Amino acid sequence: GKGAASQCSSRSMLLAFQVDFDGKPDSLFFSDGQRRIDFVLVYEDERKKMTHKRSDRKKQKRKRQVYESNLINSGLQLEATRSVLDEKLIFVKVHAPWEVLCTYAEVLHIKLPLQPDDLKTRDSAFNWFSRLFRVDENIIKPEQEFFTAPFQKELLSNFYIQDKDTFFNPATRSRIVHFILSRVEYATKNNVKKFGINKLLDTGIYKAAFPLHDSSFRHLSTDPNCPSERYLLYREWAHPKNIFKLQPLDFIRKYYGEKIGIYFAWLGFYTNMLIMAAIVGVGCFLYGCLTKDNCTWSQEVCDPNIGGKIIMCPQCDKVCTYWNLTITCESSKKLCIFDSFGTLVFAVFMGIWVTLFLEFWKRRQAELEYEWDTVEYLEQEEQVRPEYEARCTHVVMNEITQQEEHVPYTACGKCIRMTFCTSAVIFWILLIIASVIGIIVYRLSVFLAFSATLSQHISGTEAIRKYLTPQTATSVTASLISFIVIMVLNIIYEKLPRTQTDYENSLTTKMFLFQFVNYYSSCFYIAFFKGKFVGHPGNPVYWLGKYRNEECDPGGCLLELTTQLAIIVGGKAIWNNIQEVLLPWVKNLIGRYCAAARSQKVIPRWEHDYHLQPIGKLGLFYEYLEMVIQFGFVTLFVASFPLAPLLALINNMLEIRLDAWKLTTQFRRMVPQKAQDIGAWQPIMQGIAILAVVTNAMIIAFTSDMIPRLVYYWSFSVPPYGSHSSHTMKGYINSTLSVFNISDFKNASKPFSPWFVNQTCRYRDLRYPPGHQHQYEHNIYYWHVIAAKLAFIIVMEHVIYFVKFIISYLIPDVSQKTKSKVKREKYLTQKLLHENDLKIVKKTMGKIANKIIQGVDSTF
Repeated sequence: GKGAASQCSSRSMLLAFQVDFDGKPDSLFFSDGQRRIDFVLVYEDERKKMTHKRSDRKKQKRKRQVYESNLINSGLQLEATRSVLDEKLIFVKVHAPWEVLCTYAEVLHIKLPLQPDDLKTRDSAFNWFSRLFRVDENIIKPEQEFFTAPFQKELLSNFYIQDKDTFFNPATRSRIVHFILSRVEYATKNNVKKFGINKLLDTGIYKAAFPLHDSSFRHLSTDPNCPSERYLLYREWAHPKNIFKLQPLDFIRKYYGEKIGIYFAWLGFYTNMLIMAAIVGVGCFLYGCLTKDNCTWSQEVCDPNIGGKIIMCPQCDKVCTYWNLTITCESSKKLCIFDSFGTLVFAVFMGIWVTLFLEFWKRRQAELEYEWDTVEYLEQEEQVRPEYEARCTHVVMNEITQQEEHVPYTACGKCIRMTFCTSAVIFWILLIIASVIGIIVYRLSVFLAFSATLSQHISGTEAIRKYLTPQTATSVTASLISFIVIMVLNIIYEKLPRTQTDYENSLTTKMFLFQFVNYYSSCFYIAFFKGKFVGHPGNPVYWLGKYRNEECDPGGCLLELTTQLAIIVGGKAIWNNIQEVLLPWVKNLIGRYCAAARSQKVIPRWEHDYHLQPIGKLGLFYEYLEMVIQFGFVTLFVASFPLAPLLALINNMLEIRLDAWKLTTQFRRMVPQKAQDIGAWQPIMQGIAILAVVTNAMIIAFTSDMIPRLVYYWSFSVPPYGSHSSHTMKGYINSTLSVFNISDFKNASKPFSPWFVNQTCRYRDLRYPPGHQHQYEHNIYYWHVIAAKLAFIIVMEHVIYFVKFIISYLIPDVSQKTKSKVKREKYLTQKLLHENDLKIVKKTMGKIANKIIQGVDSTF
């Protein structure tokens, strides 16, 4: 035990000081030029560390030596080389021999080629068109298709092995080595084994652990054995010139693994689907622009003989004064663009579009599952996370296997843990709600300040009043503060389940719930609460008994919702790009500048990669989160902003290339991982799709003025309620502004400004005038509008949900072509593996039978 360990550790230390860099900057092999480097570990020579105590340095050195010796005992081969630029750093190169690869390929149930795929694929009718946007096949050759099966050592002869060095591709080799690195122990404390490279990285014993990129992204490798896949990916995928090209998904999957491949496949599919939504959205926007001049109610607002003679009541207590309706002329013109019939058509279209997107993505995902060998990627194939294993100290009986197994906590402990996690999530959500309430209070209190500061005259002729109303100033500043609060709260959150997929799915659900409330709460407030419960000037509603409830901007809340969306979506896109692209680029630039200043020496590939940025522990989690939050903005509030899909399309076309550029040029190579689908993001998007129908129906019903206008046009413009001889929009403004007698003001809300001769002002509501037996109560028009709004929501929801159900039923999740391929592969796999076994058995039994017959004959 200990003797062998110390012998191995001394051997690894011996290697560390004996092997020098051979001067080949693009080499991916050990110094012998034969053994491929599958992983690189980096540590700082303990003798040259001056930051820790001597005893701590000794402990760290002992742990590292034990770890390296156990790696050698596991069958891995190590070779160490001192850094060219920094003599304190030592790079330990790791190679997995053939036997180790075979053993762990079987443990991990890795699918490997049996024979070339003989299924004929029919070319699509659109192939000629898509070929224009595909990567040139002479540059990136299409991958050869194989029938595959989980690897088994005893059936080695059945697998398609032309060359042992290339049978396991670099991505598979790295995955196997990382599996070993994550499970080799380095110490035992209180009878508990400590193991795994992640722990060693966290404690600073190793500074980095990563697989190597195969070449520089700027030029081809000088090594003839290197395919320079990184260079090809940069040139044909990540470079901005490829913005209109289709992605080489099979090549991405080969280099980075299925997990990254499926992300880019999903992002590309989502972006392509946005083209249709963007075209329809732009069409609806143009329709609004073309019809805004025919907007009768806006013309009435701007008409000096109609809007110019209407004096509106103050919108806050004391400091606010009376104002002229023509002040809202500009915002009413803008509102005509967004609050038109085209918006209703677009909201219905987006309800159907989101279903088509999700259903067609399921089909595409099923195709990728087959092509990338993840159809039967079951839990047996996915190994337990090492962090989870480390906590497994309790023994329980498995009901299925009737065998003892280790778990991290008992049933009671699990209940306590779940309670704690739920409480933590609820706490964060309550914290966000508290911040939203804080911003609402800010709106209410600052509106008073802006009303006092920005002079308000009845004429409203000043340029500043025309464009900057107290409501606009409050709305814009509140939106900016809301965005800052969102980003600050965003920087705080994380926790630990069983397998990697469980871990990410659990975190995904919790994090999305947090982000959902964080990003969308202010939009929900503006869309469905602001200006809805304000009472009337004689009896306003107060928040917390102190702050008068906020009214909508004179142009309506729909424009304010559009402003809020523009600030959050635009600000988020800029912030994310700074955080994801600019920061790694600046860090790498500084690192390269410092290295160049120190030396002009030739640097090996592993040292180049070490100076790149490490991928975070959550990998693509935040990339998915960013896109799903955007998906929410595109679908949930699209009725208020038809240009949202176009902006999302432009952003995503850049996002694909930026993510590709970042991954290919700024970050170390990720450890390739298997993934069958996009995980918990799928049900989250389905939930958003269902909610989007409700929110858009309610935005049209309660936030826009479409329903009140339709009710007026069809019922209240003609007798018995109206005086016009035919259906018209004339007189709409007058009918939707109620009359208030200024003598009915309470002392708490009476404005400081003087009274007027006519003794009345107008306010946005549908109430009986003063002097009526039901004065200031809601009138018959109000109840007609409420009934119409509820009827509209029910009809729109039922129609869209019915269409969604029909679409979901008609589009199967897996296409017939993919089903046939899966069945054919299963049949051939069974035939190849099991019939070969039967032939061997028959041959063996035949020889035995012959010997028995010969033995019987000889006795006679």
